[in-house]
Amino acid sequence: MWRATTVQVCGLWPFAAGSGAPMTGVPLGQHLYTGATVCGDPLSWFTRARYISNPSLFMLGMPGLGKSTLVNRMLIGLCATGVVPLVLGDLKPDYADTVRALGGQVIVIGRGVGGINVLDPGAMGLAAKVIGGEAGKALESEAHGRVLNMVAALVTIVRGRPMDDHEQSVLSAALHEVRLRAEGRPPLLPDLLRVIAEGPERVRAVTLDRGDDARYREAVDPLHRSLLGILDGPLGSTFASETSTRIDLNAPAVCIDISRIGEADTQLTAAAMLAAWSDGLGTVAASHAMADAGRAPRRWFFTVLDELWRPLRAATGIVDRIDALTRLNRSLGLGDAKITHTLKDAEALGSDSDRAKARGFVERAGMVVCAGLPRAEMEDLRKVIGLSESEIELVSSWSSPPGWGSVREREEPPGRGHFLIKVGGRPGIPIRVAITRAEAELHNTNARWRETERPAEHNWTKGMWA
Repeated sequence: MWRATTVQVCGLWPFAAGSGAPMTGVPLGQHLYTGATVCGDPLSWFTRARYISNPSLFMLGMPGLGKSTLVNRMLIGLCATGVVPLVLGDLKPDYADTVRALGGQVIVIGRGVGGINVLDPGAMGLAAKVIGGEAGKALESEAHGRVLNMVAALVTIVRGRPMDDHEQSVLSAALHEVRLRAEGRPPLLPDLLRVIAEGPERVRAVTLDRGDDARYREAVDPLHRSLLGILDGPLGSTFASETSTRIDLNAPAVCIDISRIGEADTQLTAAAMLAAWSDGLGTVAASHAMADAGRAPRRWFFTVLDELWRPLRAATGIVDRIDALTRLNRSLGLGDAKITHTLKDAEALGSDSDRAKARGFVERAGMVVCAGLPRAEMEDLRKVIGLSESEIELVSSWSSPPGWGSVREREEPPGRGHFLIKVGGRPGIPIRVAITRAEAELHNTNARWRETERPAEHNWTKGMWA
């Protein structure tokens, strides 16, 4: 079989066959039935092809079937067109080597290797000073809201439940006060604790203490204890000091590597991911503000939010923080890819409202991509997006392992590299992705299982290695 343009093969009619596979965007793979090349990514399908109304992708699939490999290909292709990929919280890491190969910036976060100062307005604060005037003040206000949202998320993680309304008012007033006292330097969490302990007039006013110190302490002590829990608990060393490395606004790609955090350290993992998302999306807002002011070229961004289930399960209310951080991607010149295993990740959340908001991530996505999923999972997904019976059968078949009677060594699962792309009510596009050697070297999610040499024969008689 040969593939070519209609200009090249028009003389071979009727032996040439065309197909309706989309050709706008990053080349992803071949159509499973026609063999035609399929191209696509959230930004290209939103800006150029106009296939989708929201530049976002939601991907579901069982582990080990190639979800991050497909997103890695989108990342490489988009970077080649000038889009800036932002991997905000690389857990394994899956993307760090690719970002390095693209000449991008890799920032490592973890105990003893690097931290993020959640009170630092980062790129937004720097851009506000450069821009000045009313636009600069507006950016400062937006930076304040982002910092408030991030500190509230840390408190939620430590408590395991959301903050009370009046506590958010206290926290907002205290953040304004601590920024005034910082005299140009980024304030730290210990500075915030000091302000709450002292109780200046600006903070007291929102507690309605009416000059009664006991009433003030009653209002702020729960928040004070939670902030102490952040500093003295499992999060303190990572978020209590200055940001180790700031995101470079001019980098062609950025990866925040949090793989040094232990798998069982769920609180710190969730907090680091949220801090990375907040810092990264703040950088996007700063870049656009600089472009609006004529101080920098206009750039588009593509964010990757992998292993979404981990922060979702950290605490009740975290889904609100993620929703607030990622809802405005269309107005920010930002495409995103959210990756998780199944819709059950949303169903495992604690409250009905959290579950509904998490399902909303799928409902609002412009593209939904399915790797292999069991039939029961596909039936659940059918309630959110339109799926035909044949599509459910196809994707379900990809989740099965190889047969016991397989004779080929290292045979892969039948669904590895197979994906179904769904856009609204349109028929799904089934594709097969074959990675190149360069991609395989940069993106091996099973690197620690790579065989270097075979172990020695075991002498079972002596009970020792021969």
